[in-house]
This record gives sequence, structure tokens and C-alpha cells, in this order.
Amino acid sequence: MTGDSRITRRRFLGGVAGGGAAVLGGGRLAEALAAKSAPAVIQGGGKLTYWGGLIFSDEANQLLVDTINAWGKENGIETEVVMINQNETNQKVSAAVESGTMPDALDMGLDLLLLLSNTDQLVPLDDLYDRIGQAHGGWYESIDASASLFPGGRTGIPFGSSGNLLFSRRDVLEAEGLTPPPQTWQEGSDWSAQAQDPPLYGMGFALSNVGDGNLQISVLQSYGGRIADDEGKTVTIKSEETREYLQWVSDAYKAGLFPPGVTTWDGAGDNQAYLSGQAIFIANTGSVYLTAKEDDPELEAATHYAPLPAGPKGRISPINPNFRAVPKTTRDVDAAKALIEYLANPEFMEAYYNVAIYGPVLKGYEGFEVFTNPVHSGLLDLVKNGTAPGAPDVYNTAFADFSANFIVPKMVQRVVIDGVSLDDAMDEAQQQGQAIYDKYK
Repeated sequence: MTGDSRITRRRFLGGVAGGGAAVLGGGRLAEALAAKSAPAVIQGGGKLTYWGGLIFSDEANQLLVDTINAWGKENGIETEVVMINQNETNQKVSAAVESGTMPDALDMGLDLLLLLSNTDQLVPLDDLYDRIGQAHGGWYESIDASASLFPGGRTGIPFGSSGNLLFSRRDVLEAEGLTPPPQTWQEGSDWSAQAQDPPLYGMGFALSNVGDGNLQISVLQSYGGRIADDEGKTVTIKSEETREYLQWVSDAYKAGLFPPGVTTWDGAGDNQAYLSGQAIFIANTGSVYLTAKEDDPELEAATHYAPLPAGPKGRISPINPNFRAVPKTTRDVDAAKALIEYLANPEFMEAYYNVAIYGPVLKGYEGFEVFTNPVHSGLLDLVKNGTAPGAPDVYNTAFADFSANFIVPKMVQRVVIDGVSLDDAMDEAQQQGQAIYDKYK
């Protein structure tokens, strides 16, 4: 199968957003779930609007829509579910805050939860958080730490955790006598040099100004580099550890170990490279697994899944939890909280995890059979053993803003594309980063 005939993330999301055809028998599964687990008791009437985060699974997206609508029917509440492309959530929320048209509840990532919490836009949910945790075996430590980052209380209820796993072409590596996974980033580049045969390149990692490019923050941290000090106020990018990281990545780039175009890839660049046979290694949350399983079973069977490699100072493998939250403008806070509590029930969550690439957030979910398959078991391991968001740096608004401006990928680009010295590239990143952090002092 050629790369042109594969389903890219962009094409898929566009199709879901435009179509939305039911894929689960007209919501029969959702209705069965609603009947099996009694919904929370609330007063009927009114209307509740929910913004769901569109993910790379049409079945998961439709299951969420059908389940919320079935819950509303059981409770006598009119429900409206709008699935939002996650790349557009920040823009839509910003516009909705300005116009006073926020939904009654919505899905969001940690960065947006931090921003809305710091600007007092969200209802504290500590009581709901504690109640759900007690009902389902307790929250994993990494999830609890992520949900407890903000002063003033917990404003989001985690429902799934993602994070990057290392995808390796086992067939290609084993042909060279190499048994995946590589244990370190240096070993990964060494193996790439040994095993690649262009147009199959070794290191399918974005060095561009997209979310995937921020993987390089974790790689830098594994080399001992830091974005800022322990107080999260003073930028500390320029260091010998950052120099060592930059030397490694620039050496690998000069050696031709990255596929062409990695400095300008969009968010689907790694997906396309791996699925079209142009990369031995990528870091991916699981969307590639779904596509390969459907469209290229041979590739999926030839893929090894593992945590990210370590650097000289250790392994940095951050989790990325997703949350359900309730804006303060919600017309019926009790109804919104009741819906979120209902969505935590094991029957729905097991069905949802079966078609969505997320790790569990509650210990009571660990026994789901789905967490025995390769990608989901990797995400379970990540929840148990991964690192907290931003760590060892302080995860605060400045760190989120720094990431959103892609300062580390830009620093790499200055070296590998513009040919500036390592010192000059670090100086520029240091200045740009401090300007961002100074805004939050």
C-alpha cells in the first residue's frame, strides 16, 4: 500500500467532523450501558451542552456522543454533544469565553485546564474527584499529581491518559541483529545508522513547530538540560547538558538519520513517515497503531512498542492526561457533575478504552482486557512509571507558554538548518524563553 492511499490523521479528523455517521448501531451500545448502570439521580429538565474532544477513532467519538445522549434521555435532559477537533479547542474556548457561550461541560488537555483554572473560569470539582476515586479503586499517583497541580483545588476530572511510546520496526532491526527497543537515545541513533536504507530512514522524530516537535523537550531533559530553575521562574536552557543534547541531535541530522522534511512536518508527519515505510523509529501516542492495525496488519505485527529511551541523566517519559471540566457559566452545575460522574462508570469506560488509545486513570480500570494489548499495555505502564507533565521542570503557565512557542524545536532548527553555533542557538533560546517566563512573574 502506498503512502498516498493511507488514511492520514488530518483526512480522518476532517471526515469525522463533516460526517458523524453512527457506527455503533444507532447508539444501541450506549443505550445498553445506560440501562446497565443507573444514572446519577438529578432533577430532569433543561438542556445540557457538552463539547467532546475529537480523537483518532470514529467509534470512540460516536460512543461518547451516543452515551451522553442516552444518559440525557434517562434523566429527562435534552443534550447537545459537539465534537471539537482538539487542535481547535483553545481557539473555540477563547471565543466562547469572550462571547459568554461556553458549554456546560467539556473535554480538554492539561495546558488548557491550567489556563482556565488560573483565570478562574472553572468550577472546583474536589468533591466529585474524591467520590469518583473512592468508587473506582483510587487514582493512579501520576494522575493524581497531574490533577492536583493548581492552587485552589482540582478543576478537572481525568478520564484518559496518553503519552508517547517508541514505535520500532522490529523486522528491520532484527535483520541487522538488533533487538528492540534501544535503551538510550544514543543507541537509537547508532541503530538508525546501522539499519536504515533510504528511503527508509532511522529517526522519524519531528523537529518542527508542532506538538510532536516538543518531544525534544523530553529528550533535552533526559540529557540533564532544564527549561527553568526549581522555582519555575528563571530560564536555564544554556548549559553543558543542553550543549550535549544539541550535539547529539545535530550529529544525527548531519549523518542523514532523519527523513527529509522533519523540520517542517505538520502533526501527521511521523504518522505518514512510519505508515509509508520511511521511518524505523517514531514516538507516537497510538494513532499509528490504529491505522496500521486496520490498513496494514503486517506493519502492525512488525512493530515493537516500548517506553521512550533514556538519556545520560535518565528516562523522561511524560504522561499527558485529559480531563472533563465544568465552566463557571454552566447553567446547571449539578447536572454537569452528574454526567461526568456517570461517564466514569466502568461499563462505559471499558467500552471507550476498547476503541480509544488512552491509558487508565483509575486503578479499578486496570483489569480491563484491553490493557493486555501492546499499545494499551504500554500506556498502562506509562501511567504507572512515567514522569509527571513537565518534570523535572515545574509545570506552570510559563512552561506551557514556552512549549506552545516551540522554543526547543526552533533552537534545533537554528543549528541544523541555519548553521548557527550551539552557543548562539542556546543564547537565542535562553533570551526567548526568559521573555516568556518574565510575563508570569
